[in-house]
Amino acid sequence: MSVTSVYLDHNATTPLHPEVKTLMKEVMDEYGNPSSMHQYGRQARQLIEEARSQVAALINATPDEIVFMGSGSEANNTVLSMLTCPLRGCSTPVLGKPRLLTSVIEHPCILETAKCIAGQSADVEYVRVDSRGLIDMDDFRKKLTRDTLLVSIMMANNEIGSVQDIQTIAEMTKKQGTIFHTDAVQAVGKIPVDVTTLPVDFLSMSAHKIYGPKGVGALYIRKGAPFCPLIHGGHQEQGRRAGTENTLGIVGMGKAAEMRLREMDDEAVRLRDLKKYLMSALTSAIEDIHFISDPGRDIPGTLSLSFPGIEGEAILLYLDLEGIMVSTGSACASGSLDPSYVILSTGQSLECAHGSIRISMGRTTSKEEIDYTVGAFARTVERLRKMTTYTRGVRS
Repeated sequence: MSVTSVYLDHNATTPLHPEVKTLMKEVMDEYGNPSSMHQYGRQARQLIEEARSQVAALINATPDEIVFMGSGSEANNTVLSMLTCPLRGCSTPVLGKPRLLTSVIEHPCILETAKCIAGQSADVEYVRVDSRGLIDMDDFRKKLTRDTLLVSIMMANNEIGSVQDIQTIAEMTKKQGTIFHTDAVQAVGKIPVDVTTLPVDFLSMSAHKIYGPKGVGALYIRKGAPFCPLIHGGHQEQGRRAGTENTLGIVGMGKAAEMRLREMDDEAVRLRDLKKYLMSALTSAIEDIHFISDPGRDIPGTLSLSFPGIEGEAILLYLDLEGIMVSTGSACASGSLDPSYVILSTGQSLECAHGSIRISMGRTTSKEEIDYTVGAFARTVERLRKMTTYTRGVRS
């Protein structure tokens, strides 16, 4: 079988799982408002509550701790915006300004919200990361103080795949008496997450990263955690998120969560093996490759790398002509020629940041597709390097 197209951008979005697609087609005619008391409303409500149980099971939460939202970005915004609500989301008096502690490599929806609340009488501090994209624990200890109201650290980075030691970070945070949130959009469904042992107050998820539909996400809220809604106006989601629920999307997210629980462990093993094979094959086929990801501390299907002497955008465009879909850093930040802030934050060079490529594999990625991809990378890199002044060991 010949390969004509290869999708290697699963961190940006995933295709619908076949079983998700089948179920969503079956329930498309369930148009009742879940808040209505009549038969159609009750049917829609039942579907939503079944999905809530499925999403809760994926992280070992209870269904009443899951609130459905429009996206992972909305879930993240909801938590951070509590710092500037009139009640500050908390009945505990806060001395001085509310203070947020986050990291320099968070998703843009965290970093942009942090900038916003910093302009609304809140203080924001940023924790450094090391060369592997892992939190600098000494810096974290120094910046976590009794005045810190909220800590938000992502579980897995969307660009380089680094997985933080959230267990230790959250335990340190809770000892300080501080609220803890983790953006787990890139982690849930790829690595095991259990909120019964992980001391987090809030955890964000997104359906379209786990083979579910776009336009739906969820926020885990631990029982007893202080909370202030971002969207007011209705009693939906137990008063925690106003707006008529997206029944079809929620059903899809529930089924996607159920399938992740079944398939995640075996898939993780397969993807780690496939990534090792990809790295070995690329190293054999191309000289002077720089791998940015840390295979020991990253999510299974993500590989970040750069090729000295070449711009990442040029590689992406040439690969696209060969039917291969990858990304330059984070798709959420595309449209800009600015170098990757994530890679720069790890101490890599400006050239490396400009030349970075993210490969993110998924449940259907095959060895045959990887073989085709390696060949296309080799042809592309050779062609582009001939167009530059690149010489091995000498940067253009």
